[in-house]
Amino acid sequence: MAASGHPAGPEVIWARPERAARGPRPAHTRADIAAAAVRVADAEGIDAVSMRRVAAEIGCGTMSLYNYVPRKEDLYELMVDAAAAEYDLSTPPAGDWRAETHQLARQMRALMHRHPWLPRLLVPEYGFSPSALRFLEYALWVLEPLDVEGGTKLELLSSLNAVVAAYVSHELSAAERERTSPYPPGREQAARLAYLGRALAGGGYPRLAAVLTQAAPAGDADAIFERAVERLLEGFAPRS
Repeated sequence: MAASGHPAGPEVIWARPERAARGPRPAHTRADIAAAAVRVADAEGIDAVSMRRVAAEIGCGTMSLYNYVPRKEDLYELMVDAAAAEYDLSTPPAGDWRAETHQLARQMRALMHRHPWLPRLLVPEYGFSPSALRFLEYALWVLEPLDVEGGTKLELLSSLNAVVAAYVSHELSAAERERTSPYPPGREQAARLAYLGRALAGGGYPRLAAVLTQAAPAGDADAIFERAVERLLEGFAPRS
């Protein structure tokens, strides 16, 4: 241990024993701590999550919490793992990798809507927790029929995660703007569309005007999401 009180080198929370080989059973488990942090984040956002707040949620002192979770980053990793544990990986893949990858993408999207803070914590460092590894193993099982090298499959899954996170972040931002608008639902969006119409009518944006005039209706959010996922998959494995 370094003089500062921190480990002399980097530690992975999953490599650290949850309890000592000897001595009394700890009063709290990592699952308890993660669940408390997730409750706070779900209700109030990730910025409300602090070591002090989580300690209060589980009924221990802040310094005592550090005995279980040495760093706030470790707390975040516990939260990501707890969220990833919600994936339903119980059905063995049937061999239709494209359809089953779409289903995984739908699960990702639903998970991020249940936990709106999750896209902010999707960093590579948190991608190798027990639940994340189980998901990755299952996703590679889904992709077994896809005839590309393993590294390309990992790139596909990374890209899929990024696309879903970006899509959900946009959905959440739009919902938050609508929720906090001082105007009746739809009024602000209508005003912006009217402004866009006037701007295009002025003739300064002929290409944009032509595209918007020719474009078919976008459809609902679910249909747009499915098209986004399909276009990503087409980039890795075009249909013959």
